[in-house]
Amino acid sequence: MIRVMLADDQTLVRAGFRSILEGEDDIEIVAEAGDGEQAVARARELRPDVVLMDIRMPVLDGLEATRRIIADPRLADVRVVILTTFDLDDYVYGAIKAGASGFLVKDTEPTELIHGVRVVARGDALLAPTVTRRLIAEFASRITAPPPAAELNSLTERESEVLRLVAAGLSNEEIAGRLVLSPATAKTHVSRILAKLGARDRAQLVVLAYETGMIRPGWLG
Repeated sequence: MIRVMLADDQTLVRAGFRSILEGEDDIEIVAEAGDGEQAVARARELRPDVVLMDIRMPVLDGLEATRRIIADPRLADVRVVILTTFDLDDYVYGAIKAGASGFLVKDTEPTELIHGVRVVARGDALLAPTVTRRLIAEFASRITAPPPAAELNSLTERESEVLRLVAAGLSNEEIAGRLVLSPATAKTHVSRILAKLGARDRAQLVVLAYETGMIRPGWLG
């Protein structure tokens, strides 16, 4: 069972998400929060698998709430998905950099919401949608890349290749097809990269790849 917490200051938004998600046999809503401070407190209390976090909330905004959840070692297994009204939101890139596992726009289709919760719950990043690729490219293009991080030297040539494809938003299946590998082998490569770089999930790999200049927007074509 995937345990989900809804954090949004609009009661109607929470009710709408609850009605969609509670209809699924494998998803349970364990808590709701109306502001960021409450979201952090409930996350510490209940340790949900996934937090759907509104980016703009009173008392404590979603960005700072995400930082606090990600920084708490007791919440290492909690995944945060940012909710936003706009598909290009100035705060979203910062939230992903802070450790969020992806984002969804609030008017997303019910099937995409359900799929997103399941993707993040199994440890993947919600990076496949075209809108997410646009956002990553938009904000990564503003970064002046520093010299490549020393950690990247620990990667094999194949792992570096896989990392570039992860950063371009490809799934394990898409990576496998492009590199003529089995999906299981592609998944193993990603797992090794995560371990070597000490990254929480694929979202952090994307940020690392862009910030070190390993990949630039539009690289994949």
